[in-house]
Amino acid sequence: MELRRTGLAGALGGGRGQRCRRRHRGLPPKALLSVAMKLKLDLHDIFNRGQDIDRALRGIIDEAVAKKAAMVEIIPGKGSGQLKKRVLRFLDQKEIKELYHRVEKDSKNFGRLFVHFRWK
Repeated sequence: MELRRTGLAGALGGGRGQRCRRRHRGLPPKALLSVAMKLKLDLHDIFNRGQDIDRALRGIIDEAVAKKAAMVEIIPGKGSGQLKKRVLRFLDQKEIKELYHRVEKDSKNFGRLFVHFRWK
């Protein structure tokens, strides 16, 4: 099996690998790692405890800022949509809105939101 032709050489450790790709794109390795970081928050367990929901949301946003994560995936679940509305209201607060770039509602899964961050 010829790995170099299929493009799998770098992914499997053969050939030139990741280091050359990073240099080729002009991005330092640290910048590439921060772009790939994604945090996840599942609210299924605390759906009926309002204080815990706000605390968990604030915690995941603060963690994303501290780690310079590119994205946070928040899973309020499908249900009646009340928890999703609460999450969107939380994200719409002025002091929270200043911390992230945009919110994306998953078009394929109603019970999932993505919060995108942009770092300079």
